[in-house]
Amino acid sequence: MSSQPDKSFLGHPRGLATLFFTEMWERWSFYGMRSLLTPFLAAAVVEGGLGFGQDASPLYHIYLALIYLMSVPGGWLADRFLGQRRAVLWGGILIMCGHAVIAIHDTLAFFAGLMLVVLGTGLLKPNVSAVVGGLYSKTDARRDAAFSLFYMGINLGSFLGQLVAPFLAQHSSVRGFLDGLGIDPRYAWQLGFGSAAVGMLSGIVQYVRGQKHLGAAGAAPSTPPTAADKRMLVGGLVLVVSAVLAVVFLTRAGSLSVERIDDSFGIFLTLLTVVVFAKIFAGSWTSAERRSLLAILVYFVASCLFWSAFEQAGSTLNLFAVEQTRPELFGLEFAPGWYQNVNALGIIVLSPLFALLWLKLGPRDPSHPLKFALGLLFVGLGFLAMERGAAEVAAGGAGTRVSGMFLVVTYVFHSIGEVCLSPVGLSAMTRLAPGRVASLMMGVWFLSISVGSYLGGRIAHAYRGLSQQSLFLTIAAVAIGGGLLMLLFARPLKGLSEPRE
Repeated sequence: MSSQPDKSFLGHPRGLATLFFTEMWERWSFYGMRSLLTPFLAAAVVEGGLGFGQDASPLYHIYLALIYLMSVPGGWLADRFLGQRRAVLWGGILIMCGHAVIAIHDTLAFFAGLMLVVLGTGLLKPNVSAVVGGLYSKTDARRDAAFSLFYMGINLGSFLGQLVAPFLAQHSSVRGFLDGLGIDPRYAWQLGFGSAAVGMLSGIVQYVRGQKHLGAAGAAPSTPPTAADKRMLVGGLVLVVSAVLAVVFLTRAGSLSVERIDDSFGIFLTLLTVVVFAKIFAGSWTSAERRSLLAILVYFVASCLFWSAFEQAGSTLNLFAVEQTRPELFGLEFAPGWYQNVNALGIIVLSPLFALLWLKLGPRDPSHPLKFALGLLFVGLGFLAMERGAAEVAAGGAGTRVSGMFLVVTYVFHSIGEVCLSPVGLSAMTRLAPGRVASLMMGVWFLSISVGSYLGGRIAHAYRGLSQQSLFLTIAAVAIGGGLLMLLFARPLKGLSEPRE
C-alpha cells in the first residue's frame, strides 16, 4: 500500500496509471477478439473461417462462460501462491500467447489459443482490480474515484479494440489492400486476431515498466498456502490437463461433437451452482442472515437472466450484423463488429450521467431490486427493437438486409440496462453476505455471469431453428417478464435486504 500521498496521476498514485493502461490494453484484446469470434467460427472455410456454422454460437458462449468461471480460481491462486501482481503479469503473458496462437489459421491451434486466453483472463481480470484497491488505505477518500477512472480504462479499451479488430478483419479496404499485395484477402481474419495479441503485448510492456510505481500493493500472496491448498492446486492442474487432453483426443477420434461438449458443460455448471448454494444454505445462520441469503439467490437468478440476453451481442446479434444488416451506416461502410461499440460508447457516456442521477435522487435513489428490474426491462426492450428488424427481413424475403439502426437502438437500450444492473450487482451480493462468506460472494457473482453466458448459448443455438422474430420476441418476453417480477417483488426483496443494510 502506498505510504505517501502520491497524486501524480490526476490526483491519484502513479501506479493507478500503470493499472489503468494494463486493463485498457487487456480489454482491447478481449473485446477486439470477441467482436470477431462468432463470425469467424461460423464463416465457411472458403471464406477464411472455421466452418462451424450453427455450432459457432454455443462454442462462443462456452468460451465466455469459462472466462468468468476461471476468475474464481484465478483469485485463489493469487491469494495463496502467486500474489496479485505476478498473477496479472502471467495472466497477460498467457493472453498474449493465446491471441498469437489464435492468429494461426488452424482449428486445433485456434482452440488451444482460446484455452490460453481463458486461463490468462482468469488470472488477470480479478487481480488487477485487487491491486488497484491495494494502492489506497481503507479510509482513503479517493478509492471510489480511482475505481471510476479504472472503469473508464476498461471501456476505452473495449471501444478501441472493437474499432481496430473489425476494421482489419472485415473492412473491404483492408481486404482490397491485401489482394493488391498478392495476399489472400481471407487472411484479414488473422490481422484482426493478431491486433488483439499486439494490444496485450503493449499492456504487458507498460505494466512491467510501471511496476515500480505500485509499491507493495499485491506484491506477495495474502495468505500462505497450506498443505491442503497445495494438494488442491496439484489436483486442479491434473484435472484441467486431463480434461483438455480428453477433449482433444475424443474430438480427433470423431466421437465428441459440439453438442455433446455443450451438454456436458451445462451439466457441470448446473452441478457446480447447486453445490455452491447448497454449501451456503447448509451453514448455521440467524433468521436475518437466512433472509439475506434468500435475497442473494433471487439476485443470482436475475443476473443469469440479464447476462443470457445481454451476451447475445457476441453471437446472435453479431451474426445478424454480418448476415442481415446493410454494410453501410450514414452513407459509410460499416464493419459488422463496429455495432458492438455502441455499447462501449453508451457505457462511457451513460455511467457518469446515471451516477449523477442516483446522487441527485438522494433518499429516493432506486433500491437494488428496482435497479435489477430496470436492467432486465431495458435489455428486453432492446430485443423488441430487434424483433422489428427481423420482421423487415422476413417481409423482404431471402437476401434482404436492413438498416443498422435496429442494432444501434438495441445496443443503446442494452447499455442503459447494463448501467442500471451491473454496478449494483456485486455491491448487493457483498452487502447482503454474512461476514464469514463475504469473499465467496465475489465468486457467486462471477458464477452468475458464467451461468448467464452459458444460457445465452442455449438461446443462441435456437437462432437457426426458430424464426428470428420468434427468437427475439421470446428473449424480450423472458427478460421483460423477469423485470416485471422484480418490480412486483421489489418491496419484499428490499425487506429481505434491510436487516443487513
